[in-house]
Amino acid sequence: MKNAFWFVLGIAGGFVAAHLVNKDPRGHEVLAEVDARISEFTERIGDAYRAQEAKMEGLVADAKTAASDALDSAKDAVADAAHAVADAAEDGAARLTD
Repeated sequence: MKNAFWFVLGIAGGFVAAHLVNKDPRGHEVLAEVDARISEFTERIGDAYRAQEAKMEGLVADAKTAASDALDSAKDAVADAAHAVADAAEDGAARLTD
């Protein structure tokens, strides 16, 4: 309970100090500069996140394309094998009837 009290007291003290610093023109400039730096930092983080997200989307699209191509190749191979088996069966049946 003491830790929560000191935590809340620290937050309240920080707000009071920021309010007092903001009243002074020099303090206002300092807080504006800090705010600009924080905004720049969050913008850079957002840009990096979006770039990474686009990269991942590209990788996923490539993987989907590769999987689709592999599936199509497998379907073609199975169809060719089925035709070959059917042709061999017809040839075998023709030999037996001859």
